[in-house]
Amino acid sequence: MNRKIPTNAFEYYFSLGPGRSYQAVAAHYVVTKQAITKVAQKERWAERLAELEVQARQRSTERAAETLEEMNERHLKILRAVLNKAIEGLKAVPVSTAKDILRALEMVIRQERLIRGQPDDRPEMSLEEITRREIATLLIMDDDEEDESPAAKDPPTPPDEGGERAAR
Repeated sequence: MNRKIPTNAFEYYFSLGPGRSYQAVAAHYVVTKQAITKVAQKERWAERLAELEVQARQRSTERAAETLEEMNERHLKILRAVLNKAIEGLKAVPVSTAKDILRALEMVIRQERLIRGQPDDRPEMSLEEITRREIATLLIMDDDEEDESPAAKDPPTPPDEGGERAAR
C-alpha cells in the first residue's frame, strides 16, 4: 500500500503551533482533510497533543520556579552586602547622623521579608521611628536621674505619639 501521509505527520501538525489545523496538514501533504482526520483519530493526535501541552506547561513552570529561586538568591546576596555596609556605617557614625543608614537597614529588612514570603506591610513602627523613641526614652531617663525632686522617683513616661514628653 502506498501511503501519501507520512508517519511523521503528527510532528508536522504539532510544529504548526497554536494555529494548527487538519486542513493545513492536508494542504501540506496534498491530501484531503478527511484523510488527515482519519489518521489523526487512528493515531490519537488530540490526546497526544494534550499530553505534550501538559508536559510543556510543567517544564515551563519548573523553569520559572528555578529562575525565580535564582533571582531571589541574587537579591538576598545584594541585600546582605547592603546590610553589611549599613552595619559598618552605623559603627562609624554617631546615631544623630545615621538617618540614611537606618533607611538602608529598613529597606534591607523589608526586602528580605518580602523575598522570604513574609508580609512587609505590618502596622509596626519603622526602624527609624523605633530608634527615635528609644533615644527619647533614654533622654527622659537621663533627665529624671539628674532631677532630685520626689517626682523623679516615678518610672519614666514614654513619649506620646507626637514625640513630646507626656505630662505627669
